[in-house]
This record gives sequence, C-alpha cells and structure tokens, in this order.
Amino acid sequence: MEVLSYEAYTVGIVCALEFEMSAVRYMLDKEHARLPRQLGDSTLYILGELSGHNVILASLPGSQGKSAGAAVAKDMARTFPSIELRLMVGIGGGVPSVKNDIRLGDVVVSMPDGQHGGVVQYDLGKSTDDGIVLKGFLWPPSEILRSAVSIMRSDHRISQSKIPEFISALFQKTDELRLSYQRPVEPDELFQPEYRHISHQATCQLCDKTKLVHRQPRKPIPKIHYGLIASGDQVIRSASNTAEVNRRVGGDILCFEMEAAGIATEYSCITIRGVSDYADSHKNDAWQYHAAATAAGCAKELLSYVDLPQPSTTTEALSRHRSDLFTDSGLAAQSIFRGRGPFHKFFEQLLVDNIVFQNDDVDWRHSAINNQPAKRCTWRVRQPGFRFTD
Repeated sequence: MEVLSYEAYTVGIVCALEFEMSAVRYMLDKEHARLPRQLGDSTLYILGELSGHNVILASLPGSQGKSAGAAVAKDMARTFPSIELRLMVGIGGGVPSVKNDIRLGDVVVSMPDGQHGGVVQYDLGKSTDDGIVLKGFLWPPSEILRSAVSIMRSDHRISQSKIPEFISALFQKTDELRLSYQRPVEPDELFQPEYRHISHQATCQLCDKTKLVHRQPRKPIPKIHYGLIASGDQVIRSASNTAEVNRRVGGDILCFEMEAAGIATEYSCITIRGVSDYADSHKNDAWQYHAAATAAGCAKELLSYVDLPQPSTTTEALSRHRSDLFTDSGLAAQSIFRGRGPFHKFFEQLLVDNIVFQNDDVDWRHSAINNQPAKRCTWRVRQPGFRFTD
C-alpha cells in the first residue's frame, strides 16, 4: 500500500456508523497504508484516494449525536493539519412534500437557503412570546464545495448522476458488498402524516395501505436534493414533530440527522445524507445500507468536481521525503517513537535546508549583521565562568 504523510491529506470525511464508513471505504479509488496514531487522538482512520483527492475517513466510536461528531472532527483536524474540505456522509430521515418529491434511496445535500447555512440545529433555541427562536451559528459548506455543487447540478440537468455507476462498481468487489448495499426488495411506502405506525411491529406489513400517499411511479435512480438539513440529538419519529421544526426554521427541511451540527459548529462542512426512511413513525432499517451507498456515491461524484490544489515545491518535497520514511516494513515508523533513525536524520536535513540562504537573502543577512550596534552581547562574555571553546 502507498504511504503518504499526514500533511498530504486534504479531505476529511466523517460517518456516524460503520456501514456508512464502509460504503465510502469501498468506493475509494485506492486505499493507503495507515499512519501511526498521534498522541492524544483516540480515533482510528482509513486513508485513501477518492476522485483524485487524498482523504481521511473516520466513523464515530460507537456513539451518535452532535458531541460525538464534534470530537472526531477535532481529533482529525489535530492529526491531519492540511484538511481543506470536510464532508459528513451517511443516512438520514427524509421529509417529502408537494414541493420536494423525496423517495427512499434519494440523497440530500446541505446547501444554504439565504437564512441558514445548510444545516440547522433544531434543538438549540430560546423560548419567546412568538415561540422558539433558534440560536447558534453553523458554518455553511466551503465556497469551493458550493461551487462544485453548482456545476454538478448543472451537469445533471442533461446527464444522469454517476451514483448508479459507482454503486455498480462497489457490487463488483465482493458478493457480500452487493448483498448488503443493493436496493432492498421492501417497497418504498409513504403514509399520510396523521396516520401512525402500528405499535410493536417491525415492518409496515399490517399498516393500513389505504393511508398511503399516492405518488407517481419513478425510475429506481437516486435523485439528489439540495437544501436544509435539520440536525439534533433526538430521532424524529412523528410528522407533528417534523411540522414543528419546519415552523421554527421557517423553511423547507429536506432531511433529519443527528451529527452534522456538532461538526458545523466548529468547521465548514457539507452534509450528504442518503434517505433511509421518512421522518415519521413508520421507521424501519431495510433501506439503511442502500441509502448509505447512494450517499457515498454522491460524495465521490461531488469530489470529482473539485479541482486538485497545486502544491508548492516545498510542500511536495516534504510530503515525498516523509513518505519515504515508512517504506522499510514499518521500522521507520517505529523509530519515530524511539527518537532516532531516518526520521531524525530527515529533520536534521530539513533544518540545514532552512538555514541555507537563497539568492538575495545572503546580502540582506550580511548587511543586517554589519549594521548591529556595537558591543552587542558583550555582557555575556564578561559573565563569570564563560569561556570560548573550539
């Protein structure tokens, strides 16, 4: 496996659950060798290349919610200092409406609406005479990602998304991946908002089918929706709660999830959610894996629209030399912690290179030295015990 430096990775992807992370992992164009864990970082990472970008992939450590997402994002930022783009990728509960024909397996991408940055934390606010007023600032997606979204949306007006292509390639890897992430046989059923799920039933088999919302047939190709995603620590399981959040926000919520607000509080981030159920009482797990795959495919396609930055010569050389240190069966990596070996020699050479004067620097430094005030530092040589050595 190829080994790169910590500084070589510029895209961070966070997933809440293992099967979400696996969907992204097995869409990587190539996987890189893992790097030694940094002191104080309890998160383990999958490293690789996705649409030409060096990416870091992490999942939450068995917990969900805003605080868990924020903790992983902070660990990732400390360990990988060159991150420029951040994505939250996984599943969410869709909110269909007359305006937004959202189906299971579709994808929702967070985008600003003029009032909000793309993700809205719906459970943080203050009570007033006019109701709950939302508080807090959440970072919108970066300008480069928003620009990439615009071009991708424009392309999709005349051509199909590449999500089916990427999912098909995923299926070619192993039969287990195909069986896990393929489109489920369970039907996509949307019930009227006021009709609640029959209690203690894992599926909607016994629910009243006369309460289904009639929708026009549609090809089984994921559609991408762009707009607001609501984030909070509670799972929304009723249409009345959905309506209340929409009222607070004053806009059209497309999807509910639980982690993005924690990341967007600290960092600019785009959230990509595959719709695995509807934000009502008729929840089930049948579509979760397939929805994770559609979200992963959307993330891969979006990154293909982001031009790769042109690294400076210094950055390129630093990355190349540091990568070479980890090629001898991991011995060089171990030497980092022993405080000796090629890593030590590398930094010695780096320090030497940094004090070599370039071009006009020599004349400037020489002039600066000649112009110093007389008797500078003479106090030191007069101190008792001071002596010159060879």
